[in-house]
Amino acid sequence: MQITSTENLPLISNTSVVFGLLMLILGFVFYTSNLSNKFIKGFYNIIPPLLLCYFLPGLLNTFHIIDGVNSPLTTIGSRYFLPACLILFVISLDLKEMWALRKRAGLMFITGTVGIIIGGPLAVWLTSLVAPEVVGGVGPNEVWRGLGALAGSWVGGSANQVALKEILEPSPELFSSIIAVDAFVAYLWMAFLLFGAAKVKKFNAFFKADAKDVEELQEKMQKRALENNKIPDTKDFMLMLSLAFAGTGLASFLAEPFAKYMGTNFPELAKFSLTNEFFWIIFFATAFGIALSFTPAKKLEYAGASKIGSVLLYMLIITIGMQMDITAILGNPGLFVVGLIWISFHALLLLIIGKLFKVPFFYFAVGSMANVGGVASASVTSAAFHPSLISVGVILAVFGYAIGTYAGWLTAILMQMVSPI
Repeated sequence: MQITSTENLPLISNTSVVFGLLMLILGFVFYTSNLSNKFIKGFYNIIPPLLLCYFLPGLLNTFHIIDGVNSPLTTIGSRYFLPACLILFVISLDLKEMWALRKRAGLMFITGTVGIIIGGPLAVWLTSLVAPEVVGGVGPNEVWRGLGALAGSWVGGSANQVALKEILEPSPELFSSIIAVDAFVAYLWMAFLLFGAAKVKKFNAFFKADAKDVEELQEKMQKRALENNKIPDTKDFMLMLSLAFAGTGLASFLAEPFAKYMGTNFPELAKFSLTNEFFWIIFFATAFGIALSFTPAKKLEYAGASKIGSVLLYMLIITIGMQMDITAILGNPGLFVVGLIWISFHALLLLIIGKLFKVPFFYFAVGSMANVGGVASASVTSAAFHPSLISVGVILAVFGYAIGTYAGWLTAILMQMVSPI
């Protein structure tokens, strides 16, 4: 008689039960993060809800309560929720408005993007001169793979980060460390920008900036929000979900033959991930969302398209978090230094361009956070100046979602080139 060992079996193995537990965690985080209790507010000012959505499922995996690595939920998250939420985020892309904002807001956003793309390889190269083991690694533990996923977050958002995680395939241990670096460095930088919002006159004096156009923009955005505000109904929700998942299906349908064609005819492009089927799923899903932004479907944003996208994104994040090993977060503390060098270059480039073109601090702050923080952080930063300016942060951040995967992928390739062998 064969005896089966239960030593390595998780406490909970039923997929439905695991999913219910993960959703309970999600509900707990969002409920408590919106409470008015000063102690709870203080806790979430230090530990952002997004980090807990990674961390708490990771604890369940670390203590073997669930088996996150082998769960089918991880595939469902990456193949269904991720492309769908990208479509819903990008559907509201307004290139006309982006063009109207190009002189100052657009300038600072692009400057921030360039700072991330160049700053990443620069940070890896500088670190390799002093401590090559920090940015080295072999196979899935090659540090540039994890930093490439971080680049997706710092140009677009969490959805782009997860997309690049699937494309570049860093190990779960490396990705756990990257999540910690992302939270620590990005929220430290955000705290500085929020401090600057409270001292905006002094910062504008430093930049010698005239903020009249910010006041005019504030009035314009406030008027537009009032004109387009809409209470969503069932039809709106059905249209949003049908477009999101139909687009996901179309992207998956096109991705498979494209990946096979590239793998058969151009196998040398594997090092650029161009033979990776998931790369093409994200490519086509994002393109589909951009195409929809030129149609009346873009009006679904006023019914809450990005909010539905956020729900799918957080459902995706908990399926990623369940793969994490929390004990691996401090496995390479030198990565925090790499992150600080990286964000410092981003900030320095913004400072130089802001000073040179006498840009108001609002554009400096929102241009940066639309890159580094995505829609949520850009909205919070914009609101710190005035609630009616939230739309500016959203417009820039949505553009970040549209280019985040591609810009992050380029950054990853550049970091691969300068990484120690």
